[in-house]
Amino acid sequence: MSDTERRAPLDRRRVADTALRLLNEVGLEGLTLRAIARELDVKAPALYWHFKDKQALLDEMATEMMRRMSADLMEEPEAPHEDWRELFFRRMSGLRAHLLRYRDGAKVYAGTHFTDLSYAEPMEANLRMLTEAGFTPGRAARAWFTAYSYTIGYAIEEQAMGPDPAAGAEGYDLDARAERLAAHPLAAAAGLEMFQDRDRGFETGLRAVIEGIAATLRPSATPD
Repeated sequence: MSDTERRAPLDRRRVADTALRLLNEVGLEGLTLRAIARELDVKAPALYWHFKDKQALLDEMATEMMRRMSADLMEEPEAPHEDWRELFFRRMSGLRAHLLRYRDGAKVYAGTHFTDLSYAEPMEANLRMLTEAGFTPGRAARAWFTAYSYTIGYAIEEQAMGPDPAAGAEGYDLDARAERLAAHPLAAAAGLEMFQDRDRGFETGLRAVIEGIAATLRPSATPD
């Protein structure tokens, strides 16, 4: 940390920014208010003026992640006449990419309560995209939440598997897994699909989710 950063006023956003940087080093389990205080060169009680407990800090961290995502969304170039499926796919892919920027980022993000309205504009943009594509407001909300939940859940699982599960580095040894499941050949073979090429796996699943949304939630009378 630079001298300028050390002299900066201690506020919620500075603490959250420091916590996100430290998260990449120690992970969610190692992230404590005491460790953050050391990084900020302050006493731990100073943080309790801003956060009553770790969950309150996680809420602010998730909100800071959302602020950064919102800024990227606002800079996203318009693509005239882009099919809603492709735009939805790009936005959910962008959410996953942001979550993967931080160690355990998806776990930090999931289930937290945002501390400001930075989530509102991205959510409004997605719902507007869907309603303009012919979804009712209620079905647009269900469509957005379905794809959103898939994206966060996938990111949680892939981060839990470790940096390189297919090679067995802090993850799954696929050959050993297949040997253990020799009596269950379909389950054994499934590992090759589930634990290799996570980018392709995410994209294939997301397209299936979006096509399912199109088939079940979008009124069939609405023209493409």
